[in-house]
Amino acid sequence: MPANVDFTVLQPAGWAKPKGYANGIKANGTLVVTGGQIGWNGDCVFETTDFLGQVRQALQNVVDVVREAGGGPEHIVRLNWYVLDIDAYRACLKELGPVYRAVMGRNFPAMTLVQVAGLVEREALVEIEGTAVVP
Repeated sequence: MPANVDFTVLQPAGWAKPKGYANGIKANGTLVVTGGQIGWNGDCVFETTDFLGQVRQALQNVVDVVREAGGGPEHIVRLNWYVLDIDAYRACLKELGPVYRAVMGRNFPAMTLVQVAGLVEREALVEIEGTAVVP
């Protein structure tokens, strides 16, 4: 858990422990909410059409916005993922873990992932929103 922020993972008694995310998080601090971030760089250029590459960049973009508020990946308490192809997500779960940890470390916030019919940017394969609590 991050220093100077009161975080509690909410794990109801008797529930199976989730892998790679939390069922809920309670935190005190300054709330930071990012807009949906996609897999392009700071110049709004896609460097890859690869799903995992776009996930890495979208996560990095979320972290970069949180850093502007004085936080880091360890302060992110919620991620909402929107993917165009749920099967592409499922097919790369083994490779996704190292990509995720390279950006987020071992921070596993509350998460939602849903398949959507489309995203605003035609080249985007994933969009991720983040919520952080910064000390």
